[in-house]
Amino acid sequence: MLATAALAPYPTWLHPGDNAWQMTAATLVGLMSVPGLVVLYGGVMQKRWSVNSMMLTFVAFGLVLVAWTLWAFDMGFGNPAHIFGTHSGLLGNFIGVPGSVLGAHGEQGIAHLPLVSEPGGFHFPQASLVYFQFVFAAITPILALGSVLGRVSFRAWIPFVLLWITACYTVNAFLLWGGGFFAMHGALDFSGGYVIHLAAGISGFVAAAVIGPRLARDREIDAPNNLLMVAVGAGILWLGWNGFNGGDPYFAGTDASVAVINTNLCTAVAMLVWVAWDMIFREKPGIIGTVNGMITGLVAITPAAGYVNGYGAICLGVIASTIVWMSIRYLSRIPPFSKVDDTLGVIYTHGIAGFTGGLLVALFACPGIIQSYVAGTNKPSGGTEAGILYGGSWSLLKWQFLAALFILVWDGVWTFIILKVISIFLPLREPDDVLELGDSALHGHEVYPADVASLGSFGMPEPAVG
Repeated sequence: MLATAALAPYPTWLHPGDNAWQMTAATLVGLMSVPGLVVLYGGVMQKRWSVNSMMLTFVAFGLVLVAWTLWAFDMGFGNPAHIFGTHSGLLGNFIGVPGSVLGAHGEQGIAHLPLVSEPGGFHFPQASLVYFQFVFAAITPILALGSVLGRVSFRAWIPFVLLWITACYTVNAFLLWGGGFFAMHGALDFSGGYVIHLAAGISGFVAAAVIGPRLARDREIDAPNNLLMVAVGAGILWLGWNGFNGGDPYFAGTDASVAVINTNLCTAVAMLVWVAWDMIFREKPGIIGTVNGMITGLVAITPAAGYVNGYGAICLGVIASTIVWMSIRYLSRIPPFSKVDDTLGVIYTHGIAGFTGGLLVALFACPGIIQSYVAGTNKPSGGTEAGILYGGSWSLLKWQFLAALFILVWDGVWTFIILKVISIFLPLREPDDVLELGDSALHGHEVYPADVASLGSFGMPEPAVG
């Protein structure tokens, strides 16, 4: 009791408002995965794949948390790895040194360690940062999962998530957020258009190509089993994105507010533009298309939310929604897109949308917004410049493109390698006879059991009596 009493509830370096907002923002992002994507995936898939889709999402969330705290956080945000004794240059700016954050700072643990205590830095414990960055890491393989729903092996998914977070996500995070190579050259990714969405898009696409397509019956009759679940999941995603982009300034200040309004404005515009395209070409706009437009706007604004003004946010919504809508309509008809069964079209709504938003930062980055953002945080400011439309040079566009190209190649290649290695020990795809049955064969129950009377309150058979 004496030791506890000696600890001040608010040390001099801790700002209660910043810490409260950071934990709130992290919770909002976590809700995007659990239950947001759990519910969305459970509703958008066919009836016999609903339970499996939700199970894969829950498991990924738990796996990433374990990996994140034991070794992956330090790889993405820790000290640079001096490979082969290299203390500078490319190798030293590529990845962090693996390490655990659990009790690594003495008996008080991470909960009482200030990450930065001087003015202008973080004003919350490292524990808050670890959890905030975890929910970003967790949602990335869950998004990629959307490409392989309906056939990926449950057992193979477990090692894939652990290996992918280690080999791909941590590298992306360090290079752009952890002070690595692309951050040093001024590449900008405010909240994950590249690190999360472009990475999920290309990794999911490669995984879908390696694992192979769903059964023909699933591709021909690709109807959601519950549109209400889809709408609820999509709504959680939209509002949860307030934490996704609003938490990334790392303080409860003006840029957090700017990021939130930009996020919602771009999303609304992108959704409405998508509905307009549906009305022009298809006459009857539907809820699935509306959700796709919403997600496209959310993804497109993510790399730019704290760098653009409101007009820039509107432009991003119009441009990204149009590009992604046209891509689904026309690009999907030509190889390699026509040859790969990307179940939920993640390559379009996340991959292409994230790539588009990242490039558009180089056009619409507003000097006033950037100066306010950099001045109020400890994020790297080297190389940060205005967009081309505000008199900036073409240098930012070059580094935005090179960063995207790196993630496309690195994540694509490593996803392929990881899956091939796993396939030596485990099949990547469920057998066809299991695919015919789906949830009942894989998990022993269904989302809408036919014989309700024989099931208990939790979907398990009632015990025999007597």
